[in-house]
Amino acid sequence: MKIRELLDDIKNLDLVLPEFQREYIWEKEQAKQLMVSLFKGYPTGSLLFWKTNNPPEIKNVKLPQDKIGTTKVILDGQQRLTTLYLFMKNDIPPFYQEHEIKNDPRNLYFNLENGDGEFQYYQITRMRNNPNWVAVTDCFDSNKRIDVFKIAEEKAQNPEEQFELANCLNENLTRLRNISEREYPIQLVPVSANIDEAIDVFDRVNSLGTKLTDADLALAHICGKWPEARRIMKRKIEDLAKYNFYFELRFMVRCLTGIVKGRAKFEIIHKASRAELEKGWSLLTKILDYLVNILPTHAYIHSTEDLNSNNVLVPVVVYLAKNRMQFRDLHDMRRFIHWIYAAHIWARYTSQTDQRLDHDISIMLWSTSPCKDLMNAIIDQRGRIEVNPSDLEGRWIQDPLYRMTYILAKAKGAIDWFNGGPLVHAFGSSYKLNSHHIFPTSLLYSSGKYSPENSIHKKIVNEIANRAFLTRIANIQISNNPPSKYLKEVQRKYPGALERQFIPTNPWLWELDHFEEFLAKRRELISDAINEFMAKLLTEIPEKKPETLDDYLVQGENVTLEYKSTLRWDIRQNKFNPTLQKVIAKTIAGFLNTEGGVLLIGVLNDGSIYGIEDDIKTLKRSDKDGFEQTLTQVITDYLGTEFCLYIHVKFEEKDGKPVCIIHIENSPNPVFLKEKTGKEFYIRAGNTTRPLDVEAAFDYIGMHWER
Repeated sequence: MKIRELLDDIKNLDLVLPEFQREYIWEKEQAKQLMVSLFKGYPTGSLLFWKTNNPPEIKNVKLPQDKIGTTKVILDGQQRLTTLYLFMKNDIPPFYQEHEIKNDPRNLYFNLENGDGEFQYYQITRMRNNPNWVAVTDCFDSNKRIDVFKIAEEKAQNPEEQFELANCLNENLTRLRNISEREYPIQLVPVSANIDEAIDVFDRVNSLGTKLTDADLALAHICGKWPEARRIMKRKIEDLAKYNFYFELRFMVRCLTGIVKGRAKFEIIHKASRAELEKGWSLLTKILDYLVNILPTHAYIHSTEDLNSNNVLVPVVVYLAKNRMQFRDLHDMRRFIHWIYAAHIWARYTSQTDQRLDHDISIMLWSTSPCKDLMNAIIDQRGRIEVNPSDLEGRWIQDPLYRMTYILAKAKGAIDWFNGGPLVHAFGSSYKLNSHHIFPTSLLYSSGKYSPENSIHKKIVNEIANRAFLTRIANIQISNNPPSKYLKEVQRKYPGALERQFIPTNPWLWELDHFEEFLAKRRELISDAINEFMAKLLTEIPEKKPETLDDYLVQGENVTLEYKSTLRWDIRQNKFNPTLQKVIAKTIAGFLNTEGGVLLIGVLNDGSIYGIEDDIKTLKRSDKDGFEQTLTQVITDYLGTEFCLYIHVKFEEKDGKPVCIIHIENSPNPVFLKEKTGKEFYIRAGNTTRPLDVEAAFDYIGMHWER
């Protein structure tokens, strides 16, 4: 079948791509080499199609309901056909969307004068004023006239040379265009084959192209049973990325395999039924949402970039699936955080990944003391859990211990040395975190003691012990100033800031001549801090006394705490304003729909006390009981009487002014705020309450409550 006919079949949906196929993954160099091979007449393999009367789910398109006859499904060759479609149609094939073409090759140019087939991606200095170079897409576009005679006139001096050159250019152009008429060998899987047999053939022949990974093949089998799986997983990945947790399809398939089959090896999930897969996915989405909330607040892991491998979360996911999607209590959570840190520090899954994950998942499922047994597995692998100063020697920022140092700095409340802001909340390009050399490399290399050409010297200069975490703007301000100068200023402006990043405070160690003594001391401080921090996670937690108003004022607003000045008194207009009651109701709804929290009424945004006296003056019963009755009525009117059960009210006084303290549990059911115009759905995001539209609310409810 001719290439032109194949591309027309794709356009007309007579040749389609099944949902179980992976995306377009070719690099631009691969696309270029395909054109070179076709131009030179080299073999480029064959195509494999499955002819079927009952096609599986198709990527991005729906087949016409009145379609008669068989459909050809691409099993092998989609990377080549997509590339050819891009070049020859100058368009995205219907089975893809534009954002899915990660390495669009359409800026490839062809040298008309070179009969050997010279293709290069656009280079402005080489091609801008050279008419010999023509975009490959233009060569196949019948509406784009490439005037070889005009090009020849520009390049050659006399008519005879011009004619000869024009003839050469035309021959090469025609040769390129004739690729579309080339016959491509096709193999067919017969109509009698079912979906499992087609996927099996797909796997067998894939070694001819860009080889499928074991995760790709597992996902193909999943999509064969559950066609929407890939799209659903990708949507969830995009959703979690908004919160700085970046996962790949491979991770999702690994977790799903662990939940559904209790194993880590991908081939185990090939035979799972659709019902098993959908049930497992329902559990997985809820568990990931739970972890994305838990890890920043309890483990100081604010992003997957804080971990050397996402695989450390896989056994935890399986454990949570077995235990009602949450840790049993705070002690249980802390033990698992301790293990996550240990698995991270000692790179538990950087080698023998399948075997070690399989082993650790089995521990999660069968052990009566899973954390203890998991830690023993690391000790068997590494010999110990504790970090020694020597472990940091010569280690660079790629090492897991660097990320662990950052986690620890956040846990210690590290701040930026030049603006005093917490490092965990650094927003904007100027405040992006940098890995700062405490002793600037320019000073160390210019001292003559260290050379950038010496690999041992480079390790010393760039090791973890010479790194601190600062915002980009702070890093620029420091420039190449010696630490003996700027560390004194940091210590003066922000007492304790150096200790929070484990910087030795002895000024003698800040001198350039004492750099290696500084490194030795800082390695000791970092390793001691890690070991102490890890040990505390395993200590029993004393029973926490009930928090008071003073405790809440010290904390400041956060994901589980919010201040409101009044219930219904408008401070700006100095009068009763009933619309303000909705603000209180939506805040309570946000807490009910998330993880619960505390709402203080009578406290200004800056934490100063305003009190609720002005609110009380507007009530028929002018006392705290009247305030509570009104608040209950607001909750009933906006949210429903049934949710009052999860809301607990008390009052405290400060500076002679009463404040209402509302404790809100997370609701077992979704809570909607009722308005005349319809229902609204709110959640907590950071230290704010925000609404979700209908689609987002539907997804959120599906992830947090059983539908």
